[in-house]
Amino acid sequence: MRRMCAAAMALLLFCSLLLPLSVLGYEGVTTTDFPLLDEETAQPTAGIAAPEGDLAVAAKSAILLEQSTGTVLYEMDADVQMPPASITKVMTLLLVMEAIDAGKFGYDDQVSASEYACAMGGSQIWLEPGETMTVDELLKATAISSANDAAAALGEYVAGSPDAFINMMNERAAQLGMKNTHFVNPNGLDAEGHVSSARDIAIMSCELLKHPDITKYSTVWMDSLRGGATQLVNTNKLVRFYEGATGLKTGTTDGAGSCLSASATRGGLSLVAVVMGCETSNDRFASARTLLDYGFANYEMAELKLPETAPAALKVKNGTEQAVQLVYQSSGKFLVKKGSADKITQEIKLAETLTAPVEKGQKLGSCDIVLEGQRIGGYDIVAKKAVPKMDFLTGFSNLSKQLFIMK
Repeated sequence: MRRMCAAAMALLLFCSLLLPLSVLGYEGVTTTDFPLLDEETAQPTAGIAAPEGDLAVAAKSAILLEQSTGTVLYEMDADVQMPPASITKVMTLLLVMEAIDAGKFGYDDQVSASEYACAMGGSQIWLEPGETMTVDELLKATAISSANDAAAALGEYVAGSPDAFINMMNERAAQLGMKNTHFVNPNGLDAEGHVSSARDIAIMSCELLKHPDITKYSTVWMDSLRGGATQLVNTNKLVRFYEGATGLKTGTTDGAGSCLSASATRGGLSLVAVVMGCETSNDRFASARTLLDYGFANYEMAELKLPETAPAALKVKNGTEQAVQLVYQSSGKFLVKKGSADKITQEIKLAETLTAPVEKGQKLGSCDIVLEGQRIGGYDIVAKKAVPKMDFLTGFSNLSKQLFIMK
């Protein structure tokens, strides 16, 4: 009799697994009454940029970005193609850092200077053909004193030849969405067809700053090579005189004028300011400072804490499990006008019903970030793991397990 009761209870359990969870009254998760946000109708982050041309920037082209989100805070003719001068080396440095992080070589690798690298001219550390330096030393020379020969030597070491490296530069630019950029050399010497834009430079600058090690070079004011025989002085004066400066790269040629990609971090807010075509070196530093000052004075990063009412899981009908755990894909921070962080609310939208199968990473809803009634951004809510659909074999397996437990 006991075994018959156990079997009956197990059969009831098996059947219950195939019933909709709403009928069973499953508890432990809650949902909102909001419909699932359609990806096609979802609105992009609301712009918070300042009107163009309202800052005293003595440049032909300029832009100010927040690093982590790429949000534009100010721009002036930011897509105009211009010679980028030595800011080109941001891409050279990026490809070197990516190669190091990928394990292709290390900072202590020895690099032999080619005749091509030694013939660059302009700003240099006067490499001799066949002279060897470590990747670390060449990075110092490139990032601190903008050495053209060091940049060329690094490029050859990454790709094997000058042409191969230039191809890599242009391929990476395309991957990053740098629509107004075409590289002809690794160092930025004036050349026909060698062009970029303030926006593109800001994009690759933000990408380079994703590699923390770069600031070990870009924030150094003075250093030396060859046992102290070659002095290195940073061409970016903001590194020494601007609070929170993290780099990044200057550029000066007859064709480009004075240019600068300047980065800085204060109070959790990281910015990149790019100015191009300035008449003097002082103009570029003053203009970049103006942009950075504007950004730090007017914006902040708000901490986004998940609402206490946020569901941890969502019910699943006809699945091998009764619910799926949720992952809120929030970065944890959000850029807002200074002083408005406390006014932010988050509105969660989830599907009212969910039927198996569910794929890992499947979008199940969204969270709108709202400031004073206006949506200013958002993020997706996805499934933490897959939940297959309940079938006969899976149900029978579960039944067998329950019978075994009941014995």
